[in-house]
Amino acid sequence: MVATQESLDVHLDALAAIEPAFARTMEIYGRPAPRLRPTGHVTMLRTIVGQQVSVAAANSMWAKLENCFGADPDLDAMIAADDDKMRSAGLSRQKAGYCRSLAGLVQAGEVCFDSLPKDDEEAIADLIKIKGIGRWSAEIYLLFSEGRPDVFPAGDLAVQIELGRILECEERPPEKLVRQWAEPWSPHRGAAAILSWHSYQAEPLG
Repeated sequence: MVATQESLDVHLDALAAIEPAFARTMEIYGRPAPRLRPTGHVTMLRTIVGQQVSVAAANSMWAKLENCFGADPDLDAMIAADDDKMRSAGLSRQKAGYCRSLAGLVQAGEVCFDSLPKDDEEAIADLIKIKGIGRWSAEIYLLFSEGRPDVFPAGDLAVQIELGRILECEERPPEKLVRQWAEPWSPHRGAAAILSWHSYQAEPLG
């Protein structure tokens, strides 16, 4: 798990032993703190609502959705809602379709957030059944909501940029190459992503 500072530090120490560049990065930028989100369908609904909009816009849309369907949105009501109701909840036609997809799969038992498969790839396969949820969103959920230590969102632009810098690559490496780099880091790849985001955003110590 990478859900606590203690557990994250264990994985960071293992990474530093495998790849000295990670040890140097922590000397320069310090250690990242764990990032935690709640588990469950509400977090994934918020992911859908927040896609391709600013944080402020996403918060406004979520407030409208809560007003229509409750703070823990009523999934049956969401499935039954017509397009006008979904628009009043702040959702475009596309996002309304994504939310209905999530609600329908959860209510049918095809996606169960309380008991996703233990195998990471199987869990990702379950989550991408939801319309609008791709591999990156599924990996982010598994890493930050469930604290899975070896989930590695290699498609993330900041991860690609920062790992390229850390490993002294002249150009931003593509996702396929980043995944190849990360293979020797297993089962600590989630910590590599967390450290990459941290150093990407942080100022050097001292």
